[in-house]
Amino acid sequence: MKTVAVVGGGPAGMMAAVKAAENHAKVILLEKMDRLGRKLMITGKGRCNLTNAADIPEIIHNIPGNGVFLNSVLRAFDNHDIIQFFTERGVATKIERGGRVFPVSDKAADIVTALETRMRELGVDIRCQTAVRELIVKKGKIDGVRLYNGVAIAADAVVLAVGGASYPGTGSSGDGAAMAASLGHTIIPLRPALVPLEVEEDWAKALTGLSLRNVEAQLFIKGTLKEQQFGEMLFTHFGVSGPIIFTLSRQAALALEHDTAVEIVLNLKPALTAEQLEKRVQRDFTKYQKKTVKNGMSDLLPNRLIVPILALADLAPEKPVHQITRAERLRLVNILQHVPLTIRRTRPLAEAIVTMGGISVREIHPKTMESKICPQLFIAGEAADIDGFTGGYNLQAAVSMGAAAGRWSAQEGEGDCYANGKN
Repeated sequence: MKTVAVVGGGPAGMMAAVKAAENHAKVILLEKMDRLGRKLMITGKGRCNLTNAADIPEIIHNIPGNGVFLNSVLRAFDNHDIIQFFTERGVATKIERGGRVFPVSDKAADIVTALETRMRELGVDIRCQTAVRELIVKKGKIDGVRLYNGVAIAADAVVLAVGGASYPGTGSSGDGAAMAASLGHTIIPLRPALVPLEVEEDWAKALTGLSLRNVEAQLFIKGTLKEQQFGEMLFTHFGVSGPIIFTLSRQAALALEHDTAVEIVLNLKPALTAEQLEKRVQRDFTKYQKKTVKNGMSDLLPNRLIVPILALADLAPEKPVHQITRAERLRLVNILQHVPLTIRRTRPLAEAIVTMGGISVREIHPKTMESKICPQLFIAGEAADIDGFTGGYNLQAAVSMGAAAGRWSAQEGEGDCYANGKN
């Protein structure tokens, strides 16, 4: 019987432990935090968007960070397998907008409990508050791990599932990259993905807490439209956040690294053409012709947003509606569909939902998640250079990688660890 040490008690690590134990390995799960699944507990605002109901090609499309690499593991343990796993353990699921899958209870804790319960059923040795400092290699092969207290834990195989470097309060600190690098792995620089963006405009920061639904955000890099998203966003004390901003942030982050001009343009009324919007504004102005233009837009925009929009359109808020000229009205219509925001920087990596970068996937076998640099080292989850959009894609990737790493780490066989054996 092989002994498998799983480093990290997030979704990838827990599923790896389950699959390794199901394949008759003796499994030790090592988690630095005081309990399992700390980051999992806060995903989906505590509701846990555990996967997406889309088919595999669509899931891959929504994992821009090396999604194609995951083709084998996604097909080996797909979204239906995840749903079945939790259903069999009493956690019913539901599908919401955009194919997002949540537990019916809306409690991420139910997901963590189901994984933990299954591990205990299988006899997994779960050790929390146990931080791993390094991977041990002896005579050319993985020999186990060494803890920060100096204690060595022997293992025939190791699954490295320590996460990325986002939300360090949950235990993700980027230490997996350092451990893998010590064995010769190439590390793609860690960057924020799915992260809020800071803007130059003070008026936007003054709208802190204002949430907008059914708006469109366009990402321009060097004046060229690169991507657009429709949905929900949020103004913050530093700029903008929310689902559509997160999706655009990956490209924005890469561009900002090179001091490239980045701009987001908001369309507050994307369902209407310019002509239709002008007619709508006309109707409102006719209805409120005896009021100021500020009060005449109360049906069109949230109250807090009216004055900033009028300022962008160079219209005085107290100007009577009946004095607004057609040219001024057209100027207003244009601004309503083209609100410019200058992106200054992303928020820090620690505030990102997902980490971009990590252990190069070119050095990982795509079927088994085994390292090409060091046999019997398996890599799963955000420790690898994998990142997806919001919608359950990141958790699907992590769990599929964990399932493969766990299964294959339990198989009998060993190899030599070689620092320059990339193939």
